[in-house]
Amino acid sequence: MSIIESIVDIPVEHERKVCGQLDCHLKKIERTLHVSIIARDGELKIIGPDHAVRRAKSVFNTLLELSKRGEEIGEQNVDYALALSFEGKDSELLAIDQDIICHTINGKPVKPKTLGQKQYIDLIRTKMIVFGVGPAGTGKTYLGMSMAIQAFKNGEVNRIILTRPAIEAGEKLGFLPGDLQSKIDPYLRPLYDALYQIMGAESYLHNAEKGLIEVAPLAYMRGRTLDNAFIILDEAQNTTQAQMKMFLTRIGFGSKVIITGDQSQKDLPAGQTSGLDTALKILNKIDDIGICRFTNEDVVRHPLVQKIVKAYDEYEGRLPKSSEKREHGDRHENGREGREHR
Repeated sequence: MSIIESIVDIPVEHERKVCGQLDCHLKKIERTLHVSIIARDGELKIIGPDHAVRRAKSVFNTLLELSKRGEEIGEQNVDYALALSFEGKDSELLAIDQDIICHTINGKPVKPKTLGQKQYIDLIRTKMIVFGVGPAGTGKTYLGMSMAIQAFKNGEVNRIILTRPAIEAGEKLGFLPGDLQSKIDPYLRPLYDALYQIMGAESYLHNAEKGLIEVAPLAYMRGRTLDNAFIILDEAQNTTQAQMKMFLTRIGFGSKVIITGDQSQKDLPAGQTSGLDTALKILNKIDDIGICRFTNEDVVRHPLVQKIVKAYDEYEGRLPKSSEKREHGDRHENGREGREHR
């Protein structure tokens, strides 16, 4: 195995972002790719096996380009660039970064940060109904809200309707104090948070007063036909089969629908089948319906959240590695049972 050296030029103004505070990004790349990196006078000297040096150089070039675009580079960016480098796809991170959906009220661009999020956005643009399914922190609701608000601002739809099942209260909200809005607000707070951040509280209240933006529990969708609207059903894993069918049959002409959920976080009573699970099974071959399945690699919250999601995935046997172990265990058990029968 030949050891080589290569130089990457990092301008001084980008050195802190690319290398990280106290060189934390640099050290992570060293550990992950098994290379040695020496930073000196705006240069990074990378020493190691040929393939590892090429990967490291590619990752640094990607991070440098992100820094030049004004991005704040965090641990998630570095982790994802490294993950893509093993697939030879790290350059795709730059293409993803150019797809700006809209800006928050503070001027921060809202854009996909992973290949899974990019696929999700592209499906929303091309399909009438899109299911976004995956763990918490993958941006399912936030990106969906961004697309809805942008479509509303562009005049593509006349109104936005946001809904979710208030399953924690069994949709029996009478025991809570206050009027209807006061009763349902705690269950719809995540939707309000995204609205305020992207649209601003004043703009939201102005449009809500006109009935152009509606936030309501799923039970209030019954008996309505929703034309020319952008509709988001959040926490869909907590719908029953009847509720999901009711919701899907409310959709009218000129509407676009996003349905988000995490199949690992159901709050339904034991033994009750999730409407989301059923819908994913029976609607996956319909042309104008798209399904995007996020993984732990698409988590864009604190890196610790990504590690927690991955640990639970492994524990619950959804990752190939865990599945193989389980299958090996099953074969071992079957073999033992066969010997006992003999």
